[in-house]
Amino acid sequence: MTSGAQTARTRPASGLDVRRIRQAFPILGSTIGGKPLVYLDNAATTQKPQPVLDRLARYYAAENANIHRGVYQLSQDATAAFEDARGKIARFLNAAEPAEIIFTRNATEGINLVAQTLGRQRVGAGDEVVISAMEHHSNIVPWQLLCEEKGARLRVVPITDDGELMLDVFVSLLGPRTKLVSIVHMSNSLGTVNPVRQVVEIAHAQDIPVLLDGSQAAYHMPVDVQAIGCDFYVVTGHKLYGPTGIGALYGQRRWLDAMPPYQGGGDMISSVTFERTTYNVVPHKFEAGTPHVAGAIGLGAAVEFIASVGFEAIVDHEQRLLDYATAALLAVPGLRLIGTAGEKASILSFVLEGVHAHDIGTIVDTEGVAIRTGHHCTQPVMDRFGVPATARASLAMYSTAAEIDQLVAALTKVREVFG
Repeated sequence: MTSGAQTARTRPASGLDVRRIRQAFPILGSTIGGKPLVYLDNAATTQKPQPVLDRLARYYAAENANIHRGVYQLSQDATAAFEDARGKIARFLNAAEPAEIIFTRNATEGINLVAQTLGRQRVGAGDEVVISAMEHHSNIVPWQLLCEEKGARLRVVPITDDGELMLDVFVSLLGPRTKLVSIVHMSNSLGTVNPVRQVVEIAHAQDIPVLLDGSQAAYHMPVDVQAIGCDFYVVTGHKLYGPTGIGALYGQRRWLDAMPPYQGGGDMISSVTFERTTYNVVPHKFEAGTPHVAGAIGLGAAVEFIASVGFEAIVDHEQRLLDYATAALLAVPGLRLIGTAGEKASILSFVLEGVHAHDIGTIVDTEGVAIRTGHHCTQPVMDRFGVPATARASLAMYSTAAEIDQLVAALTKVREVFG
């Protein structure tokens, strides 16, 4: 690919009306340094559509009140909107009931919640927790803390040169001392989509509960937690075209009922005396204090927006674009992709010979192109592939082939600067 005209002839057709989709995202009309914004950092956070922005504004302008405690109408209305959002997330993930959805600040808090409740219940000295070598730091550190506290051992499933999970090793790591498995559904630095149903089946054959980190997967593909069979699944709102500071933990009701509270405070209690406290039922047992009411309502609006577009169209569009972008990037001299799994989605991490990733990001930014550079909170992945950092372009439903062409053109300028 040497010219825009040449790449234009091979741009993928899509059943998604991307122009209409983009019109729903005000920020995509912005300019950076006088050049149109090309936003390719969706794995870090997605942009927000107008329906989400409008829903947040409406809540604060006309519905703002504390929830669950007020008998006056405004509080009742806010409570209804908050609980309605819980129902939307439950339907989005196909949870058995809304009570299986716990609102958190983000996916990180969801993982910590499970580690500090079920983890503390199940894991003792000499026991083991199994994760993979492609985990985000948020799915490593909570388990390290737990293992250090309990005298347990963290076991790590290795990955191949393509960035795929070594399932045979995973099987060999499981045993009577394995108390929990926590695996990412889709890697944020490699794009690998793990065979999560198979992972769950293997673990459940030995009665081992499984948590899946769905931070990346949930906005690229439909997630059915009942079909997958996982015990826990975490998502974060800001990657679901929703607000920051809000996320959700799905947990099977049997586990949530048996787990102790994560934090103490208002609303997670049934009664309090100085001698004894009794706890509220799930999900309220895990939602101490005033929650991010607006965030939950905004997240509900975000998953409604995703549903209105439809995952069938989103998956098809993003896969076509990923194929196009893969070919376009591989045509750049000296560029090497990190993460070439057979099952992957919407993430392209790469290195450019003789150029540090941060320099790549700085130069393409002068062309209006926003990509992420660094270790992407996956330092063990960087160590596995022998690189200090990568540049990462990540796609969303509103991404276009023209934006990929602009990235490639910007990378040509990087090559010019560094010879």
